[in-house]
Amino acid sequence: MSLGLQLDQIADAFNSSGLQLGGVIPLSTTDYPDSLSAVLFCQGCPWRCRYCHNPHLQAKGSSEIELSDIFRFLLSRRGLLDAVVFSGGEPSYQDAIFAAVKSVSRLGFKAGMHTASPSLDTLEKLLEDLSWIGLDIKSLPEDYPELTGIAGSGAESFLAAKMLVQSGIRLEVRTTVHPLLMDGEKILRVAERLAEIGVEEYVLQIFRKTGGRDSELMNSCAQFDYTVCDTLRSMFRRFTVRNA
Repeated sequence: MSLGLQLDQIADAFNSSGLQLGGVIPLSTTDYPDSLSAVLFCQGCPWRCRYCHNPHLQAKGSSEIELSDIFRFLLSRRGLLDAVVFSGGEPSYQDAIFAAVKSVSRLGFKAGMHTASPSLDTLEKLLEDLSWIGLDIKSLPEDYPELTGIAGSGAESFLAAKMLVQSGIRLEVRTTVHPLLMDGEKILRVAERLAEIGVEEYVLQIFRKTGGRDSELMNSCAQFDYTVCDTLRSMFRRFTVRNA
């Protein structure tokens, strides 16, 4: 098959996928480890996390971003960008994500994803075409509903982490913390379970107000106690604190 025909087929698959996008970052140095990447923000999420800083991406809806324009952009960045990262929202919430990720991979990019894995089955099916995953573990499973507003939302969270560790894919697990939602003791309990699973890279993401809508969290003056970080550093091969 000629290169031109192959690219036409990839373009058809990507453009007809129906992926709904709410935004694009043409160049990022932070969203895929040690790589230059473009970031595609997928529209829609089944959860309503209290600390979400992209609430405009929560609802599904028609995309104003033409996929054909995105494909042409990606095609022009072959050899310049290393990776394409799917973020959101929750990228695995759209069935179109399968064709989109496969198309990006076939173009020669490393494909990455930021996800909270609301569906373990969906995430497992995507692994064939993904090279890196940033997995959000929000809290202990029983505490997820307080954060997400959805009953049972944490049922598969640690199962997803275990599955990804066993798959061998490059993995970063992160937990967003706000002092009203996560104290040091709870963070340690989360970290202990992740370390037992075999997670090697763990990140604490400190809550940021940009884009937030929860007035209690936004107006709180409570301060995060960083002393827990000393213990966390000893539990993982790589531990980082960053702004969410």
